[in-house]
Amino acid sequence: KDEILEAIFADFETRIGQTLSAPARGVARVEDIWTFLHLLFENIWTYRFLYRDVHDLVSRNRVIETHFKQILAHKMRTAALICEGLVTTGEMKPTSRAELETLAVNMTVLATHWLSFEFVRNPRQTLDQAALTRGAFHVMSLAAPYLDGRALELYRKMSGSVASA
Repeated sequence: KDEILEAIFADFETRIGQTLSAPARGVARVEDIWTFLHLLFENIWTYRFLYRDVHDLVSRNRVIETHFKQILAHKMRTAALICEGLVTTGEMKPTSRAELETLAVNMTVLATHWLSFEFVRNPRQTLDQAALTRGAFHVMSLAAPYLDGRALELYRKMSGSVASA
């Protein structure tokens, strides 16, 4: 069973690694980040069983534990890189390194545990694309107070159709 799980996890690790590496290929704008978050949530959705009981999974399998920790670290680096890119392009107000790191951690926590939150909120309802869109919206909303000018306007426009409740 562990060998099968590790093989599936390896596929997940490759796919999510490719998604997480995309922002490093250039300076992203707010609309690019919105797309990136949707792709990230699509990967999480595809491998949702890994996220369903991640605590049990990492406590029972050392390989998955160490690799999942690496994925979390990659998520945090990517979130920080995205925020730094937004500061560089003037779409995000400059802030301290500590604030950017905190924002990156919060974005990672929310993205990692969003599906669990949605499931617990209504366990008898099937999760759908709207749940993923809400997740992307809520992750992006963590950065919204730091957005400036065109980026803030675009964020408001893109998120206007998302039912956040």
